[in-house]
Amino acid sequence: MTRPPPALGARSRGGAVPYACRMRMRPTLNWSPAEDEVPLPGGTDLEPVVEALSTGGVLVLSGAGISTESGIPDYRGEGGSLSRHTPMTYQEFTASARARRRYWARGHLGWRTFGRAEPNAGHRAVAAFGRHGLLSGVITQNVDGLHQAAGSEDVVELHGSLDRVVCLSCGARSARRELARRLEEANAGFEPVAAGINPDGDADLTDEQVGDFRVLPCELCGGILKPDVVFFGEAVPPRRVEHCRELVREAASVLVLGSSLTVMSGLRFVRQAAKEGKPVLIVNRDPTRGDRYAVTRVGLPLGTSLTTVAGRLGLPADDGEPACARP
Repeated sequence: MTRPPPALGARSRGGAVPYACRMRMRPTLNWSPAEDEVPLPGGTDLEPVVEALSTGGVLVLSGAGISTESGIPDYRGEGGSLSRHTPMTYQEFTASARARRRYWARGHLGWRTFGRAEPNAGHRAVAAFGRHGLLSGVITQNVDGLHQAAGSEDVVELHGSLDRVVCLSCGARSARRELARRLEEANAGFEPVAAGINPDGDADLTDEQVGDFRVLPCELCGGILKPDVVFFGEAVPPRRVEHCRELVREAASVLVLGSSLTVMSGLRFVRQAAKEGKPVLIVNRDPTRGDRYAVTRVGLPLGTSLTTVAGRLGLPADDGEPACARP
């Protein structure tokens, strides 16, 4: 007889601290400007970005748009995944074994493709800015690890990382690659063809393709495993938020790269910077929820834009140390 998993929030026999979740009641999936709100036009002048970086102390806040050139789609841009895919929420994941089966089947397949993505010119340019002392920090809303793979250091992963897995009962964290190995063994022959891959590493599969995919428990306590990322409907851990707020306080300016700033988890730092009188610059093709707080929004592709900026600063984006190996 299979032992049921421990109740969520129950302390394990080893005394480990269970996963702490703070939930938001209604996750924000989309945003559109209010009638009285006029978004900044997407310009082409990169000089304000060059000037901010030349001064130094720039805090980068990146979103899914910086990884699209690596083959990972964004959520809300043209052809974004939200047009065909509703992300898993924390509430659904924890309440339904069927939902967890669907998530892990889709996530396991998506991980194979997601894990092969490589940093693009935008990631390499950000790493070059950091190597030459122009940045005060990097906060990313992405869970793909591509900033680190490009060579950026001390990156704050606001929404966590798909490279890790956490047990909701005992709080133990482990490498995703190890769970992937276990899932491969438990689901031999699972080779469906996905219709697409999403920014959260989830592949588009039908219920028929998911079938009876076998979900595995925590090896330590038998609890429910979850990727160590912040799901929609889940709040960012308070200590991580405060660390990011401190980075904003220490920064001279904030440079937003490839984010619509739809969700409050990233927008709050833009609002904070504006309130503190610090320039906010945005490079994003489409209007963003943070336009009203920005001094400029450049509507050009990120890879070419940041490579151009690096060149004007005399910093070839591919100089310095080679990119780090993906875990």
